[in-house]
Amino acid sequence: MVPTIQIDLFQGWPATAMLPVERLKQAANSALSNKAIFTEGFAYGPDEGYFPLRKNIAAWLSQSYTPVQPISAERICITGGASQNLACVLQVFTDPAQTEIIWFVEPTYHLVFRVFEDAGLSGRMRGIPEDGEGMDVAALELDLEAFDRGDLLYQAGCEKTYKLDRPYRKIYKHVIYCVPSFSNPSGTTMSHSRREALVRVARKYNALVVADDVYDFLSWGLGHPQLRLVDIDRVLDGGPEDQFGNVVSNGSFSKLIGPGCRVGWAEGTKDFIYGLSQAGSTRSGGAPSQLTSTFINDLLEDSFLPEYITNTLVPEGRRRHCILASAIKTHLGHFGVSFTPDPETSPVAGGYYIWLQLPAALTATQVCREALEIQNLVLGGGETFAVPGEDTPGGDLHRRLRLCFMWEDEGRLVEGVERLGLVIQSVLTNNE
Repeated sequence: MVPTIQIDLFQGWPATAMLPVERLKQAANSALSNKAIFTEGFAYGPDEGYFPLRKNIAAWLSQSYTPVQPISAERICITGGASQNLACVLQVFTDPAQTEIIWFVEPTYHLVFRVFEDAGLSGRMRGIPEDGEGMDVAALELDLEAFDRGDLLYQAGCEKTYKLDRPYRKIYKHVIYCVPSFSNPSGTTMSHSRREALVRVARKYNALVVADDVYDFLSWGLGHPQLRLVDIDRVLDGGPEDQFGNVVSNGSFSKLIGPGCRVGWAEGTKDFIYGLSQAGSTRSGGAPSQLTSTFINDLLEDSFLPEYITNTLVPEGRRRHCILASAIKTHLGHFGVSFTPDPETSPVAGGYYIWLQLPAALTATQVCREALEIQNLVLGGGETFAVPGEDTPGGDLHRRLRLCFMWEDEGRLVEGVERLGLVIQSVLTNNE
């Protein structure tokens, strides 16, 4: 009999029970009770976003990452979240007639592809494999060299029309997209040496690295996430080669406060941030999430948010990660199922996901189908995270599942794995 209650281990959202609803309600009331604040909040706002929030984010990031140079507000632009900001980055800094290839670590975040397609970059997306240290930067450089020689081709599928020259923009020849810390879906964290190598490759080939840093603060392993790519770009080999740099950090409150807030931030060089703020949608419609920015700012004014992350989100994430990992070992280990990252052994653990590997006799497609049909269990198959346009996804994606431990409550995490065990047993039996 199919269970009536669905368990969703694919949904990459924070559980509603973890969100700071009462404190956010107080913040909204405080902002809407102060005429000076709500007058600015209801306005279009400056292009770069609500200045008090920019200033407080800069101070928070400086304290959290302790970069060589403190982060100033002029390096911060308020966004409508990481995805909305990526679209604006592509509007300003890429051109289908000049930008050649979009490079992704593979597996990669599966909902990002349409953002690139909408920017006119369909048909030129390429996957680069990862290992335990993150993106294989050596393989990336080999493919970049091959492209420069004309050995690596793509189907552009776009009309050769150039964007107008603007003093606030630079058109990058390539874009490299990655989630350096606790990558979605694999949970991998890029090592410091790989990060430095990636920045050097980006400079060499006129590439913009878009670093989705949305999981950085959710760290509970034996170590801590490496220095961000945007921090490395500031100081490596004397700093950026031009005023725009080669890295933009894409931050968001979606995984910390709730995706419906639609507030995030971008960090880059002063000139890059100014150029980003000149996107047509911002110039016409005003700063993204201007009113909500006044609410979020209240959470930083009294340091509530950093303390909430440290005292609530990180312990809750650690507990959920350990519960799911333990359930996998108990209920799936005898099938030959393995996973990463293991919170008991991984030097760095955090984020939202466990990356599970099925035994050779099974495929993720079959397991996902059977899980929904016979156990009312929603899973994410590995091929969902393959870069589109390639005939065959690289690696073992056909045997991978992404499991999220931050959406369902703790009891359902265990029950979900138990149901998955029943599915695996059923599929193996039927395959005999």
